Amino acid sequence: MFSNKNILIAQGGGPTNVINMSLVSIIKEEKKLKSSVLGSLNGVRGIINNKFKNLNKISENDLKVISQTPGAALGSTRDKPDNKYCLEIFKVLKKKKINKFYYIGGNDSSDSLRIISEHANKTGYKLQCIHIPKTIDNDLVSNDHTPGFGSAAKYVAQLFSGINYDVKSLPGVYIGVVMGRHAGFLTASSALLRQNNNDGPHLIYLPEFSFSYQSFLEDIKKTYIKHGKCIIAVSEGIQNKNKKLVSQEISKTKEYDAHGNIQLSGSGSLGDFLAQQIKSKLKLPRVRADTLGYPQRSFLGSTSEVDQKEAFEIGKFAVKKALQVSHSFSAGIEERKVLSKPYKVSFRINLLKDVAGQTKVMSKDFYNHKQNFITKKFINYALPLIGKNITKTKSII
Repeated sequence: MFSNKNILIAQGGGPTNVINMSLVSIIKEEKKLKSSVLGSLNGVRGIINNKFKNLNKISENDLKVISQTPGAALGSTRDKPDNKYCLEIFKVLKKKKINKFYYIGGNDSSDSLRIISEHANKTGYKLQCIHIPKTIDNDLVSNDHTPGFGSAAKYVAQLFSGINYDVKSLPGVYIGVVMGRHAGFLTASSALLRQNNNDGPHLIYLPEFSFSYQSFLEDIKKTYIKHGKCIIAVSEGIQNKNKKLVSQEISKTKEYDAHGNIQLSGSGSLGDFLAQQIKSKLKLPRVRADTLGYPQRSFLGSTSEVDQKEAFEIGKFAVKKALQVSHSFSAGIEERKVLSKPYKVSFRINLLKDVAGQTKVMSKDFYNHKQNFITKKFINYALPLIGKNITKTKSII
């Protein structure tokens, strides 16, 4: 059990619609405990550069507005600290007499906390490192789902629902390339608002199974013959049978982000390449492709009220749990054993080593045996997370 004195909060990785909900809930709870709360600007980089902000001075009204604002209010970073970098972070935390360090982020953020915590343990310095989960990719292990995913899934679902009516009006072939890296949850969410089998998306391709150009083209041809149109959701992380990224196959140069990961987003090359394959091989009219990009992370109109509430509550949970245990941990969302109504959420804590640097992918019962669409079980899993504030739609034709 740690007494609350000097607290530090930082945000890392890609921003989301609800990351600031967690930030504000931690600030509010720690202020109740009379803690001195600092924020590190631009994630762990702010610690190294000694850029901090006193968060105790933020008014309640401003906190309310910040909580509903997308993007990381403290600024984020793509830095992926190694052991040496983490040691420097620890030195600054020790110098500033930080007792608790909350880091809101994904896989890499949890790994940074693991290393920092190990440095503290080796020296006997009392520091509690607390990871607050956040990622639209929904790829954190030991979590049913992650804050940020529900709102991003809502955006993807609504976008494809809108595209469905567009293509229904002027039939053709549409490809939407969706974020998610090596996990297909976000791409699979494209089907959450389908009302019948004639609605798109008609085909979904995920990183969890091997992508075949031949099967891809055959599926599209059959779908177009049946429906007179074809809407396709494709994950940015699709890979061939040799586990090589398709985006890497078609690119002459490899780009990497600051975490050392191959850059999957930022260009429309994958969608454009697949569209060209359809045009040249199938000779179908009106073939279009879009890469969804950053709006998946921070589009104001797609915030899920369920996602907002859970992001806020998991911050509160983490503060209260930190008073009950003395070790570092990652706050998490308890996995649902039964996907039943009404939807309920519960929280848990995980050891940092059990979450850090690992990737969760879609379970096999979330997609069909043909590996070109998702199952009802995935719908039951993801639909409650996007909330109920969805515009109702209906077509005459």
